[in-house]
Amino acid sequence: MQRIATVLVSVLAACGAKPTGPQQPTEGSIDGSSIDRPAERMAGLDQRLIDTTADPCTDFFQYACGNFSKLYPIPPDRPSFGTGSMLKEYTDHALHEILEHAAQPRAERTPNEQKIGDAYASCMDQTAIDHRGLRVIQPELARIAALTAKDQLPELLGHDQLIGVNALFGFGEQQDFGDARKQIAVIGQGGLGLPERDYYLRTGAEPEKTRAEYLQHVTRTLALLGDGAKAADEARAILAFETELAKLSLDITSQRDPKRVYHLMPVAELAALTPGFAWPRFFAATGAPAFTEINVSNPEFFRGVHALVTATDLATLKTYLRWQLIAAIPGTALPRALDAEQFAFNGHVLSGALQQRPRWKRCVEVTDGELGEAVGEVYVARQFSPANKAATLQMVRDIEAAMDANIDTLDWMSAETKARAKQKLRAVADKIGYPDHWRDYGRLTIARDDAYGNAMRAGEFEARRQLAKIGTPVERGEWGMSAATVNAYYNPSMNDINFPAAILQPPFYDERSTDAENYGHVGGVIGHELTHGFDDEGRQFDGAGNLADWWTPDDGKRFDDKAACEVAEYGGFVAVDDVKINGKLTLGENTADNGGLRLAYAAFLADAERKAIDVTAPVDGFTPLQQFFLGHGQNWCGSVRPEAMRLQIQTDPHSPRRFRVNGVVQNMPEFGQAFGCKVGQPMMPANTCRVW
Repeated sequence: MQRIATVLVSVLAACGAKPTGPQQPTEGSIDGSSIDRPAERMAGLDQRLIDTTADPCTDFFQYACGNFSKLYPIPPDRPSFGTGSMLKEYTDHALHEILEHAAQPRAERTPNEQKIGDAYASCMDQTAIDHRGLRVIQPELARIAALTAKDQLPELLGHDQLIGVNALFGFGEQQDFGDARKQIAVIGQGGLGLPERDYYLRTGAEPEKTRAEYLQHVTRTLALLGDGAKAADEARAILAFETELAKLSLDITSQRDPKRVYHLMPVAELAALTPGFAWPRFFAATGAPAFTEINVSNPEFFRGVHALVTATDLATLKTYLRWQLIAAIPGTALPRALDAEQFAFNGHVLSGALQQRPRWKRCVEVTDGELGEAVGEVYVARQFSPANKAATLQMVRDIEAAMDANIDTLDWMSAETKARAKQKLRAVADKIGYPDHWRDYGRLTIARDDAYGNAMRAGEFEARRQLAKIGTPVERGEWGMSAATVNAYYNPSMNDINFPAAILQPPFYDERSTDAENYGHVGGVIGHELTHGFDDEGRQFDGAGNLADWWTPDDGKRFDDKAACEVAEYGGFVAVDDVKINGKLTLGENTADNGGLRLAYAAFLADAERKAIDVTAPVDGFTPLQQFFLGHGQNWCGSVRPEAMRLQIQTDPHSPRRFRVNGVVQNMPEFGQAFGCKVGQPMMPANTCRVW
């Protein structure tokens, strides 16, 4: 079970990610067990990507990345392909080699090697999965079929939460926004099969086409479960029911506001919202420890769900529950036809990929998802050097020092708020590479011949691990991503920045690159995550991770005014066809992109001064200042299919690649000066936006 999305964690994520259900933030050359040549990995700065026919002052993204799609077209099994995708390919090959070795039965395998090897081997055994067919899910289907009255729902829904099925709603744990020392129970909206609520509610040809294709997808899936001629009617009933759930749900932009998703109340108040639903029986079925208060992230949703369930006949509810079950099971654990149907909609219709990824790549991803820290421990030992960790930590400290100095220069912030901002900055915890203590999977059973069972047991193991935290002190050393993840994130409740080992390699960090390139690459990433602590979401949390207003009223208003400039600026960018970026949805990420690169730039200048580097003297055709900005630009090289772009704009808080480059440099006059631009050119406008 995934931790439900009321915990606000901002990530660097590149575009094109496949949605994983109602919570929404993928990769091909062989199929089988043999290991092919490792995927190419970009160097720190790749001059082959530069389009010398483009004017950097007109379109810097085209200049820095214009040849990328010619050299690296989108593979047919991907919705998009870019710098991060190449690094993920490289990492997948490294993990493939690790898992293939671990999958070989040997007496000397460690317990973790046995688990990751057997989990991977079970996933790769498509023949065994097909042979078992639908028999593996019959016990779950039988639970649903056995329902004879709605008052039996609490036990079934509680069980479903343990196996990752968020039918109707999601239940889990989170840090208390009001007291970050505590871990509390949380319950929130869920139960949708499409990526987010507005997929059900938007009007126009494209949304209606997507809903029609979703209807066909549900129909085909139910037919594969054996529902035959009645599948179409059942699918229509499911779509109608989910549409009513969508009407009750907060939109994706509103969910970014921590105050909108934090309503701590006694459990008795939750019961009053849903009279007749036996919450004690539901909580008992999840195995959660006893608690007396809970964050109900959207109280009106639960009031509405109670009315909706009351008005819906039991047969429709049971059909909906069957659909939610099958949609939540990883395709790699299902027979071939169901796996293909999942891809046909989620991979092709929503994201535009032309074919399914090779099975070994999907099994690498599944194994890392099920046993992330067991995989990560082996990965770090083989792939992550202490030198990389030390170099990254030094850069983090340099960029934190740059933010400290930057706060002093802000003419819109009072001395009182500056002092509190510095207090929060000094409290930021820096997590580099991997956790200090690896997770113990000793109580998780992994069977070499049971892909479905492994998926269910791993999901339940993680769900129970998370729920057991309720009522306990926060473990601040915990990580939210595996070490083999090509990504990074900031967590406002922890007030920490996290950089998994897999992102700390070329091109983001390359020991062979110049300082300018590394500061432009990984320095911008570090600055991005640090700035998240002070974006429109992060600024609402103090240094201890509590949701607390540490701003003076005037400073808060001035921040909002400066943020409004970015909302309008990015809201004017056209992403695909007539679809513009949602400036409010992407505000936090845009603020982090802009502020983060400015911090990296200041840190680079300080580093260059220490080392007596002439930042205006050309090296290999570019000055260090130009190398810095090219490093930033090439972080986001890549292209994306129209379907994936539309999905991103509607669900992803990150702006598309082009605007993560151009939207930032056009707000930095330093860029225009480095490339000799004139005021009034697109990348050097007369008026710019700046928050940090």
